[in-house]
Amino acid sequence: MKFLDLAKVYIRSGSGGGGCISFRREKYIEYGGPDGGDGGNGGYVWAEAVDGLNTLIDFRYQQHFFAKNGQQGMGNQRTGASGDDIVLRVPVGTEILDEDQETVIADMTELGQKVLLAKGGNGGFGNLHFKSATNQAPRRKNPGQDGVERTLWLRLKLIADAGLLGLPNAGKSTFLSASSNARPKIADYPFTTLHPNLGVVGIDGAEFVVADIPGLISGASEGRGLGDRFLGHVERCAVLLHLVDGTSENIAEDYQEIIGELEAYGGHLADKPRVTALNKIDALDDDERAEAKATLEAAAGAPVLMMSGVSGEGLKEVLRAVRAEITDDRIRQKKADEEIEPWRP
Repeated sequence: MKFLDLAKVYIRSGSGGGGCISFRREKYIEYGGPDGGDGGNGGYVWAEAVDGLNTLIDFRYQQHFFAKNGQQGMGNQRTGASGDDIVLRVPVGTEILDEDQETVIADMTELGQKVLLAKGGNGGFGNLHFKSATNQAPRRKNPGQDGVERTLWLRLKLIADAGLLGLPNAGKSTFLSASSNARPKIADYPFTTLHPNLGVVGIDGAEFVVADIPGLISGASEGRGLGDRFLGHVERCAVLLHLVDGTSENIAEDYQEIIGELEAYGGHLADKPRVTALNKIDALDDDERAEAKATLEAAAGAPVLMMSGVSGEGLKEVLRAVRAEITDDRIRQKKADEEIEPWRP
C-alpha cells in the first residue's frame, strides 16, 4: 500500500428540504385548513478516527464528500426525511486543517474520536407551521437552509512512541528490522527508505512503537533530498533515537547535520529527549570504536551508546535507554502466560 500523509478534500453538508404549502381536501370537510409539512434536515459531515489505517491513500482516489439533502415537506402533515450523514474515516493521528493549511480544526489522536466538520442545513417550515387564530389559511413556507461547503487538508502524523533519525545509510531500517517484526527495505545505497515505517519493539516485558523516518541530509529544511516533510511524524514521539554511522569519516559532522535540521524545522523537535547511538560497530576494531565514541561524545556533549543492528551487539542496551525516556502511560505491557483456549468445532 502506498504511503500518503497529506490529502486535500472537499466536503459539503446536505441542504435542508423546503416546506410544503398544502390544504386538507376531503369530502364533506368544508374548511380543511393547512396541512403542509416541514422539510427534512440536511445530512452532516463527520470525521472519525478508526483502527487499521496508517495512510491517507483512500483520499487520493476520492476527494469529494457530499452529504445527502433533506427531502421536501409533503401534504397531510408529513415531514420530509432527513439526509444521510457522511463520515470520513481517517487514521489515528490525523490533523484536520482549514484551507490555509495552518488553522487546526481537529486533531484525531484517540481511536473512535468523532468530530463534526460541517452541519447540515435545517429544513424549511411548511404552511402548517404558520397557522394561527388570525391567519387560519396561510400560504407561506420557508425554503431549507443551504449546506456548508468547505475545503480541508488532512495531514497524518503517525502515532509513535520513539522516532528513529539519522543520515541516509545510518542503519535505521536495519535497526528496526532487528528489533521488531517490521520488514522495511534494506539496501546499501542512500534513500532506500522513501516512506516512514512503523515497528512494535519489545524489551523487558514492555512494548512501544518506533517510527523509522527517511534519512535527512544537509539542507533538508530547504527542500533538498526528501526534505523534512516526514519530520512531522516524530512530533508526537516521547524520545528520539539518533543513529550515527560509526564507519563514517566525519562522525561529528554527521551528528551536527541532523541536529541542525531539527533546529531548522522547529516544533520543539530539537528539545525532545534524545538517545544517541553509534551504529555499525561490528565493522570497527577496539581502537576505532574508542576513537569514534570519543568523537561522537564530544560532539553530542552527552553519553553515547554503541550498537550494531547487524550483529545485535548493544541492541538491548539501546532499547532500554529508549524505554527509560517513555512514560509508563504510553507503554503497552506484553500479555504473559495468556491462556489460549483450544479450538473446538
